[in-house]
Amino acid sequence: QVQLVESGGGLVQPGGSLRLSCAASGSIFSINAMGWYRQAPGKQRELVAAITSGGNTNYADSVKGRFTISRANAKNTVYLQMNSLKPEDTAVYYCNANIRRKSFTRAADYWGQGTQVTVSS
Repeated sequence: QVQLVESGGGLVQPGGSLRLSCAASGSIFSINAMGWYRQAPGKQRELVAAITSGGNTNYADSVKGRFTISRANAKNTVYLQMNSLKPEDTAVYYCNANIRRKSFTRAADYWGQGTQVTVSS
């Protein structure tokens, strides 16, 4: 079994900051890419940011310069630092990780349960 547990969401005013965390646990052999997605009401889930095991990053154009993704490999944890938040950043944020479990030969994608981020005055 593998679990992804997110934390750090909440209500913040425009221009404010939040830091999301996502910790993977369970029978893990290795973790490849990790990332954050978000889904706003009535919209499709979209990639926000991703990071490879080697530290290469990728961001959606809408968050470049405001969000920073990072990871602590020893803790199987990925972070998303969100600065200069805008109302349009309001969404449920989901953690994703491509994980190879122990005794398995192939990796698979796993998802967290989601954490609500609301940007409003």
